[in-house]
Amino acid sequence: MTKMTYAEAARLALKEEMERDSTVWALGEDLGFEGGMGGQYKDLQAEFGADRIVDTPISEATIMGAAIGAALAGTRPIAELRFSDFAMCAVDELVNQAAKARYMFGGQARVPMIARMPIGIRGGIAAQHSQSPEAWYTHVPGLVVVTPATPADNRGLLKAAIRCDDPVVYMEHKGLWGAEGEGE
Repeated sequence: MTKMTYAEAARLALKEEMERDSTVWALGEDLGFEGGMGGQYKDLQAEFGADRIVDTPISEATIMGAAIGAALAGTRPIAELRFSDFAMCAVDELVNQAAKARYMFGGQARVPMIARMPIGIRGGIAAQHSQSPEAWYTHVPGLVVVTPATPADNRGLLKAAIRCDDPVVYMEHKGLWGAEGEGE
């Protein structure tokens, strides 16, 4: 068993899945420039290129809409939404489009994408960056909701989420990013 942080476990899962499947890619704010929140995308743009680790403008609705369209077209995008609070700007796309696509198209369409959003409070980030709306998403038919608790959970569940053919709301607590534990 290998010790690693919660954030390192997620980064390793992303790297392994991107190596395994060329249709896996990520989009969001500052993923390549700063490595994303908690450094979970650090150096991945240098390794996989700017067409697979895509820096976007600050527009959650655009990030989510692009991810859903790309998933319907056959790729496996990871839409990084930086804070779960701001994901509310993309709820229409996630809840009314991605979650319902399989039903609306009689099972002929799949939306294999992840809406990845950090949850919970962390020092110095204020009220608009500290919500935990996971319970909202659990009530939406068509969405899979994941909240990993340990580094091993984060690694394994992120890999499973990437391979899932349904839209996954993947919520990592910001307070766990530095937590250490077994990563396998």
